[in-house]
Amino acid sequence: MALIGAFKRLLGDTAVLTREQDLAGITEDWRGRFRAPALCAVLPANTEQVASIVRLCVENGTPVLPQGGNTSLCGGATPSELSKPPVIILLTRMRRIRSIDPVNNTMVVDAGCVLATIQETAAAADRLYPVSLGAEGSCQIGGNIATNAGGTGVLRYGNTRDNVLGLEVVLPDGSIWDGLSALRKNNTGYDLKHLFIGSEGTLGIITGAVLKLHPLPKAEAVAWLAVDDPQRALDMLGLFQAACSSRLSAFELMNARQIELVLEKVPGRRCPVERIDTWHVLVELSDTGNAEQLAATMQAVLERALEDGVISDGVVAASEAQRKAMWLVRHSVSEANKKAGVGLTSDTAVPVSAVPSFIEGAMAAVHAIVPDLPFVIVGHMGDGNIHLIPFFTFAEWDALGDRDAVAQRIRRAMNDVASSLRGTFSAEHGVGRTLTGEMSRYKPPVELTLMRAVKQAFDPKDLFNPGRVLPSPSIATSHRGD
Repeated sequence: MALIGAFKRLLGDTAVLTREQDLAGITEDWRGRFRAPALCAVLPANTEQVASIVRLCVENGTPVLPQGGNTSLCGGATPSELSKPPVIILLTRMRRIRSIDPVNNTMVVDAGCVLATIQETAAAADRLYPVSLGAEGSCQIGGNIATNAGGTGVLRYGNTRDNVLGLEVVLPDGSIWDGLSALRKNNTGYDLKHLFIGSEGTLGIITGAVLKLHPLPKAEAVAWLAVDDPQRALDMLGLFQAACSSRLSAFELMNARQIELVLEKVPGRRCPVERIDTWHVLVELSDTGNAEQLAATMQAVLERALEDGVISDGVVAASEAQRKAMWLVRHSVSEANKKAGVGLTSDTAVPVSAVPSFIEGAMAAVHAIVPDLPFVIVGHMGDGNIHLIPFFTFAEWDALGDRDAVAQRIRRAMNDVASSLRGTFSAEHGVGRTLTGEMSRYKPPVELTLMRAVKQAFDPKDLFNPGRVLPSPSIATSHRGD
C-alpha cells in the first residue's frame, strides 16, 4: 500500500489502476491464454515519471513489467505467477510525435504511439514508415521495438530493427539513457540500441525512438494468386524478384483452411479468386514512379506465370478499394483464428529456398503425434517466416488430456524441423514466456552465457520482466542447430 500511495502522489489517483475490473484487460493477454495478478498498473505521462516509478519499484524489490498494446502472441506482456506481483507500466499516455524531419527521413516519437498513427503521420509528410502488421491499429511502437516486430514489409524494408536509428530508455536503476541519435553513421563504440531492440523489456523500458522513414510510394500494384503448392509459390517469388527487384514489397502465403476461417469468422471478407481450395499468395509491388509502368510489370509477370503453369488463377486489384479489401483478408487471420479455435501458433523462419521442405516436413512431424490434425498456414514467404499452426476446435482442445504436454510436443516437432534446416523457432513474435525452453534447446551454451551476462550487467536484481526470454540456468542446454 505504501508503494501504491507513492505512485498516486507521483502520478495522481486516476493514473494508478488497482481495481480488478480496471486490470482485467491488462493482466490477461488478448487471446485469453495467460493471466496472473499484478500489484497495480501505472500510467506515466513522460520519461521522467517512468524513471521515478522504476526507482520506487527497485527500492521496494518489486518486479516491473512494461506493456504496450498487449498484442503479444507469446505471453511476454502479461504477468506471470510470481512471489511478488509486478507493477505494470503502461505508456498509453505517452503518444507524442516529438518531431519529424522529412529531409533527414526521420521521426522522433514517444514509445506509446500507436503504429497506425506513426504510419499516418509519416504519410502526411510524404514519407513512409514501412513496418506493417495486423495489430497496427492497437500495437504501440515501444512494444514493436521491444519485440523487434516483423510484419508484411520485411522483404523490402527489413524488420523493426532495420528502421530504428536511436532510442531513449529507462534503465533498471532508474537512470535515463538518451540515445536519440538521428545519424545513419556513428562508429563510436558499441551500438547500444541493438541491446534493447528485441529484449522484450528485460533490460530497460523504451520511452522514445528515432524512426527511419522512406520515400512514400506513389504507385502500388497488388495481386491475389492461386497456386497449387508452396513450391509453385516459391517459383512465383523467383519470377517477381527477377522482374521487379526492390519494387517487390510483400509476398504473403496462405493455405485454403486459413482463407476458409477468415471468410467464416470475419464479416465482410471475401476471397478475391474463385477457387478457395488451393494455396493463396498476396503480392504487392510499390514504387515512387509511374503507376502504369508498375501495372504493366505486374501484368507481364502474371502472364508468364500463367503460361508456365506456375499459377492457376489470379486477380489484380483494379482500385484502391480492391487493394485494401485484399489486405483486409490477410490482416484478419489472427481475429479469425481466435474465434475459430485454438491454434498452436509457430513463428519459425527458414531460408526462403527451404520453405516448401519445412512445411512438408513439419506437417509430417506433427501428424506423427496427432494424425490428421488440420493446419492453418500463413506466412511472409518472401523472408522465410512461416506461421505453421496446428489447429484444434475448442471441443477438441478441451477433450485433450494434458494440453500443455501435447502443445509442447507439437511445437518441439515443428521447431526441430526448422532447426534441421538452419532455421529459428522465433522470427518476429519474440520469446516471451512460451519459448524459453526452446532457448535452452536450440541456443548454443556460449550464446546463452553471453545473454545472461548482459542481463546481469543491466538488471542484477532480475526485476525487469523476470522469467522472459532467458531460461533458468538450471535447465540443461542441447543445441540442435547443426
